[in-house]
Amino acid sequence: MAEITAQVKEWGKSLGIIIPKKSADREKIRAGDKVRVLLLRQANPLQETFGIAKFSKSTKEILEEADKEAWDA
Repeated sequence: MAEITAQVKEWGKSLGIIIPKKSADREKIRAGDKVRVLLLRQANPLQETFGIAKFSKSTKEILEEADKEAWDA
């Protein structure tokens, strides 16, 4: 069993997903095979994968500090 993330695309009047070749090869899936698909909607895949990071400074302030440190080094 493999877990993959796929983007839903229009396919005529239907919707479809593409199984990456690497995953299909690993699972020995061939054209015409029947597979079971579990659908889980991801509203924000990055947030769901990595969570929410809260910083005390804005991104702009962090980048400005990083630039300053890089030039002072």
